[in-house]
Amino acid sequence: MSKRRIIIVDDHPLFRSALRQTLAGGDPSIAVEEAGDLNELSAALEADRDCDLVLLDLNMPGTRGFSGLLLLRAQYPEVPVMIVSAVEDSGTIRRAFELGASGYLHKSVGSADIRRAIETVLSGEVYVPEGMEFPAEDSQSQLMRRLATLTPQQVRVLMMLSDGLMNKQIAYELSISEATVKAHVSAILQKLDVDSRTQAVIAASKIEEGQFGELLSGN
Repeated sequence: MSKRRIIIVDDHPLFRSALRQTLAGGDPSIAVEEAGDLNELSAALEADRDCDLVLLDLNMPGTRGFSGLLLLRAQYPEVPVMIVSAVEDSGTIRRAFELGASGYLHKSVGSADIRRAIETVLSGEVYVPEGMEFPAEDSQSQLMRRLATLTPQQVRVLMMLSDGLMNKQIAYELSISEATVKAHVSAILQKLDVDSRTQAVIAASKIEEGQFGELLSGN
């Protein structure tokens, strides 16, 4: 029987090590790898896309809010992602699920709860923190679905728009033509159902903050 491959993505080595011991020490059928950021994760997945679960911290260098989750789900849709975070706000947890997370695990839980949560996701189910209840869809659920349709490159372009980069600068950073950048921007506006780059940047800022205001109100 082949081992189940889990990759822990967190910029704190001590936390990665502790979580690795909790997982690998309790189940010999699990093979655990570590990555300090999304670049290391991407390298590991490009080398071997056969991965059973990614454990992703929300707050790491190079990512802002949900941008890491959004990019990961767009680039590797077949790989389940569980968020492991110190953030316990119900709104943040809800958005993570709406953007495609298969589970949400608080960093404060004990070893037994960690193993149970991971087994739940590995079995193909969704793990929701105990006692967490979500109300019916709100005005921002529609925005979540739209953001989840962006391609990996469109996610990158959107994040660069939020940094204030112009088309020429984005083209240079991504090694693509300016015409291709314009095409991506047009596609982003259409997918998010907004009329301008400014409105797209507002959407990006909400992703970074992990907060979703009334961007879609009136639409």
